[in-house]
Amino acid sequence: MSEDMKRFTPFDKGIKLVSKPNEYDDDPSVLRAVLSCGHVTDPETLTDYCKVQLDDGKTEFKCPLCAKKWPYDEVRTLAKLTINERYNFEDKLGTNTVNETCPGCGIFTERSDVSNLCVECSVCTANNRKPFKFCWQCVREWRGPQPRADRCGNGGCKLGDLELLRDCPVIIVPCVGREVQCPKIRACTSCGLLIEHVQGCNNMICSQCKNNFCFVCLQSAHYEEPCTLAPRQINSSDM
Repeated sequence: MSEDMKRFTPFDKGIKLVSKPNEYDDDPSVLRAVLSCGHVTDPETLTDYCKVQLDDGKTEFKCPLCAKKWPYDEVRTLAKLTINERYNFEDKLGTNTVNETCPGCGIFTERSDVSNLCVECSVCTANNRKPFKFCWQCVREWRGPQPRADRCGNGGCKLGDLELLRDCPVIIVPCVGREVQCPKIRACTSCGLLIEHVQGCNNMICSQCKNNFCFVCLQSAHYEEPCTLAPRQINSSDM
């Protein structure tokens, strides 16, 4: 290993490190980080993995062994990306994601400024005779100040929120004479605020927007009628 290669040391805090070899290198002297998917890697190998995926036009990073997604924050930390590498990664991610469907009209819209999540749809603006802007990340009508590169003002916009909705555990909840297996966390169907089911009634009142909805079917609140379990809200369009 050359002296200028990135590597982990015992002084790296907040990272689970092991001496376990991976599928491509069995050197026991190399410290490797445990990824969220359970596999292990060193910073240099992880950087190379992700560069290949970016060069292939991918807009997210996945483990080549199990295909589980790696959040960008995890990649940035465990790959020990330098300032230049971060700039190149984020620029490439923005370039690879050049089109998104407008939530207002369904037409693909181009994002010209990769440092701003707020995008104006020219079709909706013309049809409505007033500016229509949406968030490139959560694909909902824009809320809050702009420009912003991290999130809009909608609840659930943060990438970490979407991952939590996708990966949260399943719980058993009563539902009109039967029990159903339901995700433990849902996003408010109006504003996107994350809500955790603890116990009791399935009808939820959002503390942020006061929307009243059923935690099981994600429809308007009801008390006697049986309902159908709604799937996980794995996309922002499911909110």
